[in-house]
Amino acid sequence: MKFSKAGTALRKVSRFVHREFSFFFAGLVLIYAISGIVMNHRDTINPNYTVARKVYTLTDPLPVQHLLSKNDVLKLLAPIGEDGNYTKHYFPQEGQMKVFLKGGSSFQVNLATRQVVYEKLTKRPLLGALTRLHYNPGKWWTTVADIFAGGLILITLSGLLMLKGRKGLWGRGGIELVLGLLVPLLFLFMS
Repeated sequence: MKFSKAGTALRKVSRFVHREFSFFFAGLVLIYAISGIVMNHRDTINPNYTVARKVYTLTDPLPVQHLLSKNDVLKLLAPIGEDGNYTKHYFPQEGQMKVFLKGGSSFQVNLATRQVVYEKLTKRPLLGALTRLHYNPGKWWTTVADIFAGGLILITLSGLLMLKGRKGLWGRGGIELVLGLLVPLLFLFMS
């Protein structure tokens, strides 16, 4: 009888802890989940920038490579509105000019064909900020992340103890727990 009352009390406390900590940490769970998905696919998604690429051909003739001045480059940048973002230009190889722009954008010209490749980088403020949290931006965030990890442990343990009987830890819940543990273990052993 005492065990039954203790078990009931433990499940009641577990439900309370599980519910309250789940709501409290829900924002961080979503932040880590979204940024984690993006980080898993960094080869196809740049979390910090969007890159718009435009290829076109200049219609006006260009001066000879060694005669191209900063003013000439600024004139090339004016139609795309980047003349105010010029930082420097150079010639990585004969017949090629690369212009660096503020914010990471670039402008490349094949001087012989007059073909331009313009790449405009635009910051992704929300997604970039969320992803930065995964990289642990400072000591203060280490403390927040450690508290969050402890909260996840508490949510998990309280969730395991909430249900009794066939759906609980000693029934279907226990089987699902073992299966959930097997997935990462199999991956580790097979890779």
